[in-house]
Amino acid sequence: MSSQQDPKNTRAGQATGMRRGLTSYGDAGFSLFLRRAFIKGAGFSDEALDRPIVGIANTGSGYNPCHGNMPQLVEAVRRGVMLAGGLPVEFPTISVHESFASPTSMYLRNLMSMDTEEMIRAQPMDAVVLIGGCDKTVPAQLMGAASAGVPAIQLVTGSMLTGSHRGERVGACTDCRRFWGKYRADEIDDAEIADVNNQLVASVGTCSVMGTASTMACIAEALGMTVPGAASPPAVTADRMRIAERTGAQAVGMIAQRLTPERILTPAAFENALRVLLAIGGSTNGIVHLTAVAGRLGIEIDLQAFDRIGRETPVLVDLKPSGQHYMEDFHKAGGLRTLLHELRPLLRLDALTVTGRTLGQELDAAGPPFAQDVVRPFSRPIYAQGGIAVLHGNLAPGGAIIKQSAASPALMEHEGRAVVFEDLQDLAERIDDPDLDVRAEDVLVLKHIGPTGAPGMPEAGYLPIPRKLARAGVKDMVRISDGRMSGTAAGTIVLHVTPEAAVGGPLACVQNGDRIRLSVARREISLLVDEAELASRQRAWRPRPERAGDDRGYRKLFLQNVTQADQGVDFAFLQARQARGKTPQPRG
Repeated sequence: MSSQQDPKNTRAGQATGMRRGLTSYGDAGFSLFLRRAFIKGAGFSDEALDRPIVGIANTGSGYNPCHGNMPQLVEAVRRGVMLAGGLPVEFPTISVHESFASPTSMYLRNLMSMDTEEMIRAQPMDAVVLIGGCDKTVPAQLMGAASAGVPAIQLVTGSMLTGSHRGERVGACTDCRRFWGKYRADEIDDAEIADVNNQLVASVGTCSVMGTASTMACIAEALGMTVPGAASPPAVTADRMRIAERTGAQAVGMIAQRLTPERILTPAAFENALRVLLAIGGSTNGIVHLTAVAGRLGIEIDLQAFDRIGRETPVLVDLKPSGQHYMEDFHKAGGLRTLLHELRPLLRLDALTVTGRTLGQELDAAGPPFAQDVVRPFSRPIYAQGGIAVLHGNLAPGGAIIKQSAASPALMEHEGRAVVFEDLQDLAERIDDPDLDVRAEDVLVLKHIGPTGAPGMPEAGYLPIPRKLARAGVKDMVRISDGRMSGTAAGTIVLHVTPEAAVGGPLACVQNGDRIRLSVARREISLLVDEAELASRQRAWRPRPERAGDDRGYRKLFLQNVTQADQGVDFAFLQARQARGKTPQPRG
């Protein structure tokens, strides 16, 4: 039998290339023979098929403009793979866009992760390039790759360019929310909101601010899962294409080194990513996604320790919504490497990256930073602490979070009367009612938008200011929910209240008129109700009846297996069975 047809022909004792994961026909030799016969129908030669194979996960979709540069990225990755001696093979997976997924993209993140994992496992590839960008795609791909165990490298699509509205620079999606708020308050008219709608998204690519997509791009690089400098180049630039080519070449290099995700995604790597999340003023979604990725490898994100390092890790990146600039500016300022140089004393420099070198070695190779005004020095931070704070109290026994760097300072120590909305329908029906009993100092509470309550934990935690208050000039209020908020949004908003209302958490028992206290300084979120009264309400609580569609298909799988926010909203059966430790750890 020739080596081309021998299914046992391996490198380092493991099947490689076309011999990986042979289809089960009961005859391995025939399986390989048939596989090669079919792929030769696409014009491949034996010489090509004997090369190491790099799979390219293509998440292009007509419903996903954030991935609108996918054809160009795939071509550049293919070029890099071939230059390094590999055989690139493109394959499709689910693609999820934030604005085109109902009820919410988070509902489909785990499904995309399963698709990614199973396609990596099922198809012959020695390494895989994961091309994602829009909010939930990158965490889904990292989750799937972490579980699949094949050498993997992330490539993000890159951010969109900014536009211009009547002489003002604008970009999605912080400015989307700002202008929509003006429109709701009757500060701008129908013509102007239509005009700005044409300028907010000036090109393909992900949001141009430090929203969830940009946050996950920075996190992927901080984890060591991208080539250096990969987080910041905009989608339509030559820099982004060169990063794609380098990514393809690096994927080939990872094969011989067996640089699997578990070697890179260590507790030290996650600590570095958490530091970066804090310093960029990143999306609150970042902590949920990092928890989910870490859970696939048996690593626990310690929220108390995360809050501890947040007190010593200031926000240094001056990007909206915490600052003023856009991702284009961050890239021109040197991108994440500029920030990593500033954070160097706080980082775990021995963490391995996809290059086979440590983070410290990569920073040494990058050279010294240069003068710029986007990444601040420690002596002149945007915000003195990390962007995210973790809250606890009788309203959130399992914790809640607030993006303190984007909150109103005057509201961060606040006590007010609860104005309660039971669910999204109740919110939609009453929030703009002129007879709604609400004042600027009240606390808006929204229930049943958690993992199971919505379902999918939608980004509805950014409750709109009641129209009558918006028209009176109110710009912010304390808002509390068990849901999420877009990384592009700003406000004094308490999110991810755990346990959620739908499973009987204390949030379910909040009533109109109750007093609620928020103290970010004390990391407290408390319902000021007598313990006996609260216990009585909890005993009287009953779960909501099953909704139409809850008893079948993916929704049934989701509802029966999804975890709470503090565990990453992943499916319990996908989490690693063996613990590998906690992060962050105290520095010795």
